[in-house]
Formats: sequence, C-alpha cells, structure tokens
Amino acid sequence: MVPVTYYLILSAILFIIGAMGAILRRNAIVIFMSLELMFNAANLIFVAFAAYYQLLSGQIIVFFVMAISATEVAVGLALLVAIFRTKQSIDVDQVSSLKG
Repeated sequence: MVPVTYYLILSAILFIIGAMGAILRRNAIVIFMSLELMFNAANLIFVAFAAYYQLLSGQIIVFFVMAISATEVAVGLALLVAIFRTKQSIDVDQVSSLKG
C-alpha cells in the first residue's frame, strides 16, 4: 500500500499548480480549470484518508463535491458565454468593468 504522505504531497503539488494558475492567468476558462484542479486536490486528500482509516464518509464527501463542482462549471460556463456575447472577450480584466 502506498503511504498517505505520497498522496498528501501529490495533492499539495496539484493544489499549488491550481492556485498559481488561478492567480496568474487572465483567461476565465483557464481560471475555471485551475479551480477544478484545486477541488480535485482536495478530493484526493479525502479519498486518501478515507482509504487509510477504512471509512466511507470521505468517499461520500468526494461524490458530493464532484456533483457540486459540475454544477459550478455549468453555471460558470453559461456566464462566460453570456459575457462573451456582450464583450466579445473573456478576459478577466474586461469583466471587472461590468461593475455598476
């Protein structure tokens, strides 16, 4: 069996890559992909600890997090399509000009 520390290290690396992508990029689609990478890093921790402690609750939490993140992506992409139709760009800097 693979030690839990390997999963923690992999999850930390994935989370850092996702956080850097969300902070440094200006494209909204790349930011959404970075957020999904961060969610999956957290899911990996839940599954690793659930397998280590022989509990089912961590895997159930992962199921709900995946369902919620799928709906978040659907709503986010619908918003991006609406913004693209009005601005002809999905640059995050131009979206901030929508403030009323």
